Amino acid sequence: MSQDQLKSYLSKAFPDAVIDIQDLAGDNDHFAATITSSAFQGKTRIQQHQMVFEALEGHMGTRLHALSLKTQTPEE
Repeated sequence: MSQDQLKSYLSKAFPDAVIDIQDLAGDNDHFAATITSSAFQGKTRIQQHQMVFEALEGHMGTRLHALSLKTQTPEE
């Protein structure tokens, strides 16, 4: 999965989000993402990360091997 494809999935699920993605290994398979969205308001970190994995529509572990996540609300 390319960085652009990953960002597309996340932007679709979190339209208000500020998304920063880094390709950690240069292989389009290991990424770090920081996602800031109001959709995370009132959610635990685990719930926030579950929301992100749901947004990837089953590609985590298949087309995407590793994703390091930092999620936060705009207030954080």
